[in-house]
Amino acid sequence: MTDQRGEQLLRPEVSSTRATFLELFFDLVFVFALTRVSLRLVDGAGDSAAGLAAEIVRTGVLFLALWLLWTITVWVTSRYEPERSVIQFVVVGSMFGAMVMAVALPGAFEERALPFVLAYLAVMIGRPSVVAVALRRHPRRTVPLRLAAWAALGAVPWLAGVFAPEQLRLPLWVLALAVDGTGLVLGWPLPRLGPARASGWLIAGEHLADRYQQIFLISLGESILVIGLTYSGMAFTADRAGAFTIAFLTTALLWRIYFHRAGHLLAEALRVARSPGRLGASVAATHLVVVVGVLSTAVGYELVIAHPYGRIDPTWLFFVVGGPAIFLVGRARFEYEIFGRVSWSRSGGLLALLLLAPALVLGSPMAAQAVVAVVLAGVALADAWRSRGRAPEIPASPLLHGEAGGGGGDFHQAP
Repeated sequence: MTDQRGEQLLRPEVSSTRATFLELFFDLVFVFALTRVSLRLVDGAGDSAAGLAAEIVRTGVLFLALWLLWTITVWVTSRYEPERSVIQFVVVGSMFGAMVMAVALPGAFEERALPFVLAYLAVMIGRPSVVAVALRRHPRRTVPLRLAAWAALGAVPWLAGVFAPEQLRLPLWVLALAVDGTGLVLGWPLPRLGPARASGWLIAGEHLADRYQQIFLISLGESILVIGLTYSGMAFTADRAGAFTIAFLTTALLWRIYFHRAGHLLAEALRVARSPGRLGASVAATHLVVVVGVLSTAVGYELVIAHPYGRIDPTWLFFVVGGPAIFLVGRARFEYEIFGRVSWSRSGGLLALLLLAPALVLGSPMAAQAVVAVVLAGVALADAWRSRGRAPEIPASPLLHGEAGGGGGDFHQAP
């Protein structure tokens, strides 16, 4: 017989789809955490191309660790009842771990490696362990045990990287992330138990949509924070005022492009999907790309506001132009996930950015930022023109009608 106390931890099939105040509280840490990610990238922007590439890889490893922590917490609150004290405990504990990681992040490859890793492992191993104990004899108990086992396996290269020579830290941590990511992709398979694949997950899809849209808004909030802090900390001059204004308008354009049609239909697409877990896993990867694009763009804002005129450092274009380009790639994938197509406006905007980038090396940072804003405005205007007078669309994703693994019998397979 199913353990009744364990059953009470699961989110009811009929429950609120909105994020709880606890989850919004949890997200506050990530506003701060994303600023720490931007700080590392800004500090490396003046290096050579090789030095910048190395810093991007290091920062990417740290960001992906934060992203995994946030993503699995989202899936936990989408499957378990967040009003239960045990779930609130693991969410607040995850929040504290993320805060420690954020504080340590600027020096995580240097003197703060140990606190960063210990905080990460405490969450990734401790959270599923607590949930497994709380589930008692419930059959779903095997799912958090899978997560804990794979996190323990990944802990070996994480800890080895802390105590190994610094030149070995990056490859060991890349290996650790590969272990953690492989577990997520494969469904954390264990001997005898096999995997818990995404196609078999039945989760609160509308809640999941809400959370991924919120992390996008958090990344935009980090951009606003960067714009405001950078401009407020410098002399108010006409050229910096112009850069400040263009940066704000660019952020508004990113918001407009994201939410046009597909952004409003994510919840509906997950609601009608036969396999919401499969679509949800795909959307998670898409939003990772989108958020990386927004964060990279925010680094470009800080560089341009600080140095609006003069000769542009070619490496800055990775952020000023590359950030919006990465965002458009993610948004094009998002369009495909919802409608089964890639609109010409996003492809055209991406192509324009790539073709214009070599010429932008000859101008000023301010000119490059202005050109990017014009391209994004063109994408937004093309979206508005295409949808003018047309009836609202309905989701038509090729991922909506996957295999039948998302039925009620697989309800306990989500993480």
